[in-house]
Amino acid sequence: MRETKLWTWFMLAGLVILVLLGLHMLVAHMGGLTGIGVTHRNADSVAEVNSQARDAGLLYPIVYLILLAAALFHGLYGLRVILFELGLKMGAQKAVNALLLLLGLGLFGFGSWGIFAAHALYAGRG
Repeated sequence: MRETKLWTWFMLAGLVILVLLGLHMLVAHMGGLTGIGVTHRNADSVAEVNSQARDAGLLYPIVYLILLAAALFHGLYGLRVILFELGLKMGAQKAVNALLLLLGLGLFGFGSWGIFAAHALYAGRG
């Protein structure tokens, strides 16, 4: 039952990645064509001024935080499944679980710090 729940979350995380990464590409890299997320029309959508303007709002950091969580879970759970396919013994499986959990939490903390540090840096600019 537990593995079924984790697999369901794995699939849901893949769907979230597909949608949010698609939106990211549309806004950040095709903003010149769509006009979405481009506050300075005379600059390219990936220009620093437009990136800073997106980071200054609260929507983009939250979306990036969700994307980070989904990507980390999807990737690390996928790695876990691959490692477990090797036929690891129960002790090794527990060690892999603990190691991947610590790695995931550490990377999520570091990524979250980066996301909100950029937001705090540019939120005061107007």
